[in-house]
Amino acid sequence: MDYIQQVYKGKRELWIFILTSILISGVFILNFIAYLFTSKEDLDKAYDLMKSIPSNLSLIVNLLPFVFLLGLLFVFVKYIHQRSILSLTTARSKVDWGRILFSFSLIVVITLILFGVSYVSDSSQIALQFQPVKFAILLIISLLLFPFQIGLEEYLFRGYFMQHIGDLVKNKWFPLIVTSVFFGIAHSANPEVAEIGFITMVFYIGTGLLLGIMTLMDDGLELALGFHLGNNLLAALLVTSDWSALQTDAIFKYTAEQATNTVLEIIVPVLVVYPLILLIMSKKYKWANWKDKLFGKVIEPISSEEYKTLE
Repeated sequence: MDYIQQVYKGKRELWIFILTSILISGVFILNFIAYLFTSKEDLDKAYDLMKSIPSNLSLIVNLLPFVFLLGLLFVFVKYIHQRSILSLTTARSKVDWGRILFSFSLIVVITLILFGVSYVSDSSQIALQFQPVKFAILLIISLLLFPFQIGLEEYLFRGYFMQHIGDLVKNKWFPLIVTSVFFGIAHSANPEVAEIGFITMVFYIGTGLLLGIMTLMDDGLELALGFHLGNNLLAALLVTSDWSALQTDAIFKYTAEQATNTVLEIIVPVLVVYPLILLIMSKKYKWANWKDKLFGKVIEPISSEEYKTLE
């Protein structure tokens, strides 16, 4: 039984899926609508207001809602859909923490290497701003709250949406594409999109595809959870800028007033680094049958009632 088929372990009524989706993803939907109908001048004022708030307080304000929303999603899955959180997490008999740690370590090492190369080759627009006390506070906040933020995004997009859309359309490629696009749209109001342009969406949608492929090929969210956590922690702790989504007391700061070399910085990860990551993971975990895993049909092997007894 693969990852999407885990959805058959609980109730799958359409009204439950629609209600849960609206309640949990409403913040993303409202954010996107507000972005579409807000002028650039008003957006700039909103971003300036965000920058005026102390960075650690701003980070807390931005991350706290994810604690509530992730908890709410778990409540709906457990008590309304009447299935386990494990079935939303993985097709394995238990969560593989080793996979989470490996994926986390992989993206951290790759990011540090790439940043190190960039810093050594040209550090003219990268300033060291390390302040031990402020950084320590940032580290504590990040370790406490980022797991909820990335947890919601993974459990919602690669988990809940992937499984239920797969059940509705009875294939795997459509939920992979749709959830990746949804993931990109959910980040469309980030300041760097306004600063750099919609080429940034290539990065967000490409990242969604990467995480979705990980999930389908590996039959679980573990690799996606580890990757996403490592990526977001470094985004907060390693380097910040005036035009990034996260304004933090990071170790370094880009001093350029505007983003530079953005096309290269967006295209290289998506077209070079991401395929390399998938190659490494496929070798380590011996992924096979890519065609069926990514493009195969979603079939209900036995009745939903029988599936409940398998838990």
